Amino acid sequence: MTGPDKNIKFPLEHYDKLCFLKNIVKNPNIIIGDYTYYDDFENVENFEKNVKYHFDFVGDKLKIGKFCMIASDVTFIMNGANHLTDAMSTYPFAIFGNGWEHAMEGKSYPQKGDINIGNDVWIGYNATIMAGVTIGDGAIIATNATVTKDVEPYSIVGGNPAKEIKKRFSKEIITKLLELQWWHWDIEKITSNIQNLTDNKIEKLIE
Repeated sequence: MTGPDKNIKFPLEHYDKLCFLKNIVKNPNIIIGDYTYYDDFENVENFEKNVKYHFDFVGDKLKIGKFCMIASDVTFIMNGANHLTDAMSTYPFAIFGNGWEHAMEGKSYPQKGDINIGNDVWIGYNATIMAGVTIGDGAIIATNATVTKDVEPYSIVGGNPAKEIKKRFSKEIITKLLELQWWHWDIEKITSNIQNLTDNKIEKLIE
């Protein structure tokens, strides 16, 4: 057995509320790894609707690794949401024209960069991820969290703004897991290690 087909849209038979995300996303600036799934209470097509302020002319990207789990109503706030914060006014005069179109000449709106989400990341219901954030491999983002800064690998974060609650494993085990990068193994090797991947004894993966 080589596991489920990574190129199928709905991997659960007779259930269309969970999808392998890369097979439904159409925006080329949203890049999704194999086996990452999205579960939506209503319609999986809501995923791209929840990537907010993602304008082509800005050019920023949402990058999500392999084997991630994304719950319903997770929202990604991209750079198109940014306003000036060091000016007298935060108001976006230029977009309305009619004599205001030159308001931004010689200036630019803040750019915080892409959103980068690692591999094997679990993002809980109704979490919000802000522009420029990097979430490390193996992290867990709690329900309703608002993530405004980078999250270290194998950390659990929660709250608004999100703060680290704890590490999932010891520093030594985290280092070994990041060296293993099991998500890049071929699917046959992953399949043969399913029992070990659902255990907490890293030595079984290293053997």
